[in-house]
Amino acid sequence: MPLFITSLNSGSNGNCYYVGTDRDAVLIDAGISCLQTEQRMKRLGLSLDAVRAIFVSHEHSDHISGLVRLAGKYRLPVYITPRTLLHSGLPTNELAVRPLRAYEPVQLGDLRITAFPKLHDATDPHSFLVAGPDANVGVFTDIDMPCEHVIHHFRQCHAAFLETNYDDELLEKGRYPVYLKRRIQSEHGHLSNAQALALFRTHKPDFMSHLVLSHVSKDNNCPQLIQDLFMPHRGETEVVVASRWEETAVFRVGEKRLAELSNS
Repeated sequence: MPLFITSLNSGSNGNCYYVGTDRDAVLIDAGISCLQTEQRMKRLGLSLDAVRAIFVSHEHSDHISGLVRLAGKYRLPVYITPRTLLHSGLPTNELAVRPLRAYEPVQLGDLRITAFPKLHDATDPHSFLVAGPDANVGVFTDIDMPCEHVIHHFRQCHAAFLETNYDDELLEKGRYPVYLKRRIQSEHGHLSNAQALALFRTHKPDFMSHLVLSHVSKDNNCPQLIQDLFMPHRGETEVVVASRWEETAVFRVGEKRLAELSNS
């Protein structure tokens, strides 16, 4: 059974990622409005009726700004760590909150979702591995460096959303004040193009079919620059740069694994 994935939006203006089978799905973060989420999923032929829950990576507004409305309208449980909830400002009386803890998998229909810690300037930030019957999808954004947690899970992925936030040269020459540049480059900031490429080249499993490069800075990066950087190293992996203004296509993940099983 394949997984279907799409980035509904990716960037400092809002983040929301969809992973699901043809029966069950989850959203990772809800940083765009309920209306935008509905419209983009409708254009892609996806139904919110299949969504079983929303998982929150951390409390920054570009990851939770649409959460209350979306979760309330569709009566979706929200998985969030207690510390993130405490610092999020979210109205707990309006949400069906479920506790999220590192390395304690959550089973929702066909999907098994595991959160694990990441390095970022938030209270209790987590990344995710979403496992279906025949494929694994990782969501690795808002991280500064590929720590052991990220590397361990990246090696298991048939597909991944991987941050490529900034280009080193564009950031250094850009208009941001020095303190903000250093925050972005700090061990709790964001992942650069070069860091993401090094992770991909060193730890990509042979069975990875899709890589969605995500959370691209409007001022300190360029989609074409990212594409040109990764293309020579992609092998058989389809590499896509997610937009900060619109949804990507829906990608079907797990076909190669299914073919291997049927031929064995």
